[in-house]
Amino acid sequence: MTDYRYDDEPSAADHVVAQLERVNAKVDEMRAKMEQDPDSMGDKILKAALPSVAGLVAGKLFDMAWNRGTAKRFGDVRQESAKGLLLSVAFAALSAAVGAAVATLSTRSSQAIVDRRHRRAHR
Repeated sequence: MTDYRYDDEPSAADHVVAQLERVNAKVDEMRAKMEQDPDSMGDKILKAALPSVAGLVAGKLFDMAWNRGTAKRFGDVRQESAKGLLLSVAFAALSAAVGAAVATLSTRSSQAIVDRRHRRAHR
């Protein structure tokens, strides 16, 4: 004779189905969020690459200018000397300030480029 379950406990299959429904709802939510995102893959690459490249170029230019300027003004300074230590600290501070400024400006400009592309696309 067949034994049927009449208790109110959910079976293992009910538990698996409930988990799959939760996963399906999460996937649907993520798909809707992705479809509502106006940025294309190119826009996202631009917003990531432009600040990185600008920071790299600005850092190298600042390093070259610093090395030329300190070589002309102070000559060959050893790192072990007090003057070398002060120059290292000054370089670190100025380099961080230049890096922060370039990062902020390039992030804003890349966002402005993407916004302009979106405005032109919706005309």
